[in-house]
Amino acid sequence: MREMVFRNLTSGDHRKRVVATSEIADKEGVRSSIRRHFIYIVKEVEDMNSRPQPAVHVLKEHNNRKQLERFFCKIKGSVFAQHNGKLYLIIFAHSLSITLTAIEQGSMQYNEG
Repeated sequence: MREMVFRNLTSGDHRKRVVATSEIADKEGVRSSIRRHFIYIVKEVEDMNSRPQPAVHVLKEHNNRKQLERFFCKIKGSVFAQHNGKLYLIIFAHSLSITLTAIEQGSMQYNEG
């Protein structure tokens, strides 16, 4: 079984966008859940002095007792862009979360396809 969800939200002035995907799949006794988020915000700025610091966060977890593996990564950053003589700051954040869990034999579903 595989379930996918896709969201693409854009503000009216196109200065903010959120793209999110989620996928859950059951295969060979393992349920995998993959979630991705991509966010960006565009701001007009006067100078290049105000810029947030980039950041990277990574988490990896392995739990034998719960039969669980998890990976999470989040990246934040920014870039400057110039268009029609105006200076813009583009702030972005991307995240990826992967979770693998064992499925109990009684709860497994079988779909012919």
